[in-house]
Amino acid sequence: MGVGVTVLVSRALLREMEAAAEEAYPEECCGLLVGRPAAGGGIELVRRVASANLSPAPLSAFEIDPKLWLDLRRELAGGEEALVGLHHSHPDGPAAPSARDLAAAWEEGMLWLVTAVAQGRAGETTAHRFEGGEGGFAPVALRIIDESGD
Repeated sequence: MGVGVTVLVSRALLREMEAAAEEAYPEECCGLLVGRPAAGGGIELVRRVASANLSPAPLSAFEIDPKLWLDLRRELAGGEEALVGLHHSHPDGPAAPSARDLAAAWEEGMLWLVTAVAQGRAGETTAHRFEGGEGGFAPVALRIIDESGD
């Protein structure tokens, strides 16, 4: 998946991510993203698997349950769908990966969707691809589709 790729997300799935961010406020929410190849080389997100935030500082950081990560990888092995990334929120912060996110990032090529939450209300959600090493995060186009794929 190159940086020019588009990430497709249904309105319902985007709303699910926003609702999780609002529900967790003032803490960060987090979860894993399952996707599949889309026409034109893009990635279609098909579901979010919520994770408890295991961070000792959930007001400013997140930590996905490693057992959930491993179990989901096993579940999806060999299928059309794959673990393609993660979602988390930034309470009273921007919809962009933070320096803390970069320091904790792993697995080159993974998508990171970040939802800004201001005073308990979800705002913008953006998509980024972890490039690894010195590359950091690169913005990725996020396109909202309806349930029929349009």
